[in-house]
Amino acid sequence: MKATFEEKGVLLGAEGRALHEQGGYGRLSKQGVVLSFEEALYLLHRGKIQVEGHDFDSFLSVLAIAPGFLRRFLVYRDIRERGYIIQPGPHDFRVFRRGERPGTGRSRYSVRVISERELIDFSSVAGEITASGHMRKQYLLAVVDDEDELTYYEVREVSLPGVAPPPSGFSVEGERYRLTVVGKIPSGHPLEEAWFGTRLDADRLMLSPVESAYLLGRQMLRLSKETLSAEEFRTMMAGEDPEFGEKVEVYTHLRDRGYIVRTGYKFGHHFRVYSGKKPHSEMLVHAIGGGVTLSMSLVSRSVRLAHSVRKKMLFACADGNMIQYIEFSRIKL
Repeated sequence: MKATFEEKGVLLGAEGRALHEQGGYGRLSKQGVVLSFEEALYLLHRGKIQVEGHDFDSFLSVLAIAPGFLRRFLVYRDIRERGYIIQPGPHDFRVFRRGERPGTGRSRYSVRVISERELIDFSSVAGEITASGHMRKQYLLAVVDDEDELTYYEVREVSLPGVAPPPSGFSVEGERYRLTVVGKIPSGHPLEEAWFGTRLDADRLMLSPVESAYLLGRQMLRLSKETLSAEEFRTMMAGEDPEFGEKVEVYTHLRDRGYIVRTGYKFGHHFRVYSGKKPHSEMLVHAIGGGVTLSMSLVSRSVRLAHSVRKKMLFACADGNMIQYIEFSRIKL
């Protein structure tokens, strides 16, 4: 089947209609069927079409000038050979459910193709997740590594509803020793029962900076020997920890919804989170400030570690008064 290479695609004549109707290739036009460049290269490689003036190698040389084309082709080929119909979409591709095609079903996935070296802009990702949701599609990242192997991630916004009343009903006093506040709080105190602090001894409880900031902000802690407001305390701690502001915002959001929040340092993240007094945490949460990006390789390590310890991996995007929780999880198509 002969095809003509044009500026915006590859044109098949009327005989291309069978490829469209049976295999979901291309889109119909007055001239026949127009293939995307990824579709055309795939069909040329499979010997289904001939592109005038080109073999596979020369056609690839022309198309690969476009940034990211080879990555998109590899993802297109992989998804096609897994039995899905895949077409250009609002991000890079849209993928139909198995057995469904344009005109007889609707697409299930919206796919963005990136390399392992790309930076994840969480604001941009959140926008694409929302757009995919409006179209009733699951948002996937298809990551192509430097050896051209593919990994797929489902990325979604997670709503964390309240699970218990927030901590309340107590007021304690403590003395600040640089970053740590130590209070004369006996064992069994409601503060400890709510999973705040770490024991120094039977009579003293040590509070972490984010715990102190939260309790000061909720007027459940007062500092002896100094008069620091919650905001002044946060400003002072931000001088020691540049991520302190977003960490406190996320910690406060979770605590106010009844979650138990403890440090996630041993897992390489800000917090491990429990939805009750359970022996194991269910989520790892990393706080991200507005405009912050992370490398895809770091996200990949985070997801793999979280999966290995049977936890969800959430990135909490704190921007102003709004916090969005974005979950990354590996999937197999």
